[in-house]
Amino acid sequence: MRKKIFKNIEWGILICTILLILIGLVALFSATQNAEYEELKKQIMWLCISIPIFIVVIFIDYEIVAKASPIFYGIFLILLIAVLFTKSINGATSWFNIGSFSIQPSEFAKIFVILVFAKVVSKIEERGKKEISRPTRLILALAVVAVPVALIIIQPDYGTALAFLVATVMILFTAGIDKKYIITSILLVVILLPILYFFVLPDHAKTRIDVFLNPNLDPRGSGYNIIQSKLAIGAGELFGMGVLKGNQTQLGFLYPKTTDFIFAVIGEEMGFVATAGIVILYVILITKTIYVAKTAKDNLGSYIAMGIAGIFIFHMVENIGMTIGLLPITGVPLPFVSYGGSSMLTNLILIGLVLNISGRRQKTIFVE
Repeated sequence: MRKKIFKNIEWGILICTILLILIGLVALFSATQNAEYEELKKQIMWLCISIPIFIVVIFIDYEIVAKASPIFYGIFLILLIAVLFTKSINGATSWFNIGSFSIQPSEFAKIFVILVFAKVVSKIEERGKKEISRPTRLILALAVVAVPVALIIIQPDYGTALAFLVATVMILFTAGIDKKYIITSILLVVILLPILYFFVLPDHAKTRIDVFLNPNLDPRGSGYNIIQSKLAIGAGELFGMGVLKGNQTQLGFLYPKTTDFIFAVIGEEMGFVATAGIVILYVILITKTIYVAKTAKDNLGSYIAMGIAGIFIFHMVENIGMTIGLLPITGVPLPFVSYGGSSMLTNLILIGLVLNISGRRQKTIFVE
């Protein structure tokens, strides 16, 4: 069985993941030299914790993992409620602080929301090919995502909530949901966006959008980070200023340079060649993940892989987009590159699930 798994595994996904992690460690080495490499050391520690779990995830049949996922889904719903009563950090109650470490339950929730949602959709589809398009079935399935997303919005963490929604759309699209729902959803978004902006979003979220549209509105305040990020990336030119030699990075103008703006650190010190390489690695990783979904042995595997692809698509596009000024700043990390123990462990588990599915695939079942 193990020989078959090794033979079928999409090794390109693992290679891309390893290369992204290595690039991230080099960037963290440079970004943390003035802080005695504290975050780099923590990242390596989390990596050492994550790798054995990652290996275990590959070899436990994903169908067994999916069966057990409702239990963990319930546990993380409780944690998402409990975290709302913790001390606010940067305006959000998203972390449990344990000594010098912090754990973000919304990151781990991604795993089990995708698994449970994929399981529910596949069960519905067993009753008929178009059952997921029935309103009652669709509402039941969407409730699995709606509850954790609502709790995450309350924190508030809009970036992570959007990642859940992108994964949900990818799974529903793969399941062959009726196009009328997609069209209706797009129209609702268009109508609700101005309402959300004027009547729902808190002031700091509105400010982020305003500054995104015109960073010079507040160049020393809300617009400061994006201006410094664009300066850093521009200064890197083709080959960068050299590791440990970036002006914005080493003089402390970039913040937070180990998480949100790690891409700017890479752009300044390693140049366009490195940043373009990162984009290419993500494109390969995501493309191969979608291919795994297309060739999975059953609908469950297909839906899980597509949900994971949605998570990585959103994180890549949002983080890089906000760093270069094309999208609003949301605090979304760059998978495998940004500092973050919860993020690293979660992303490696997601990759482990994709490799798990690829190792057990037999035939194409992609919904027409």
